[in-house]
Amino acid sequence: MADHTRRAVFLDRDGTIVDDPPPGFLHEPDKVRLLPGAAEAIHQLNDAGWLVIVVSNQSGIARGVYDATAYRTVQRRLAELLAEQGARLDGEYFCPHHPEFTGPCECRKPGVKLFRDAEAALGLNLRRSYWVGDRVSDLSPALALGGRGLLVETGRGAMQVGKARALGFAVVADLAAAATAILRAAPRAAG
Repeated sequence: MADHTRRAVFLDRDGTIVDDPPPGFLHEPDKVRLLPGAAEAIHQLNDAGWLVIVVSNQSGIARGVYDATAYRTVQRRLAELLAEQGARLDGEYFCPHHPEFTGPCECRKPGVKLFRDAEAALGLNLRRSYWVGDRVSDLSPALALGGRGLLVETGRGAMQVGKARALGFAVVADLAAAATAILRAAPRAAG
């Protein structure tokens, strides 16, 4: 049985790490653009011992806009762009569902299934972990699982500031500011 001492920073992808081009549904690898400071932020978290894990709702799959293969191709491109700047993702999970097309599921954020899957696979302590994203639904699992959430104002975050603050979440400019806040609060992720 895992000792669950490892801590993670769970990141939303689109609008948090990469640009979310209109009309959304990023599925072409040549359109993957890192947001300013995102790679450096992930690199700093990596160096401080935090596991960096992407958890993303990908309703474009349920809608038939693209398939899981296209999603994985975008993820490979993201990994390449991060590696060019010395950063890495330690895991990635995605929900291919949307209630209007596939019915309800447990994995679509704000559901907690994917986070529980990561907890079991990686021996994580979710109560000592962070959630970072540009929507309140990216952060809400922190409330259910005992962690902390930070809303970034990139992507769609600027439109969710009031709702995020009402739920007690901190608001920061971008992923770089989120990494700074996390590392200020807990410089090292060990144990």
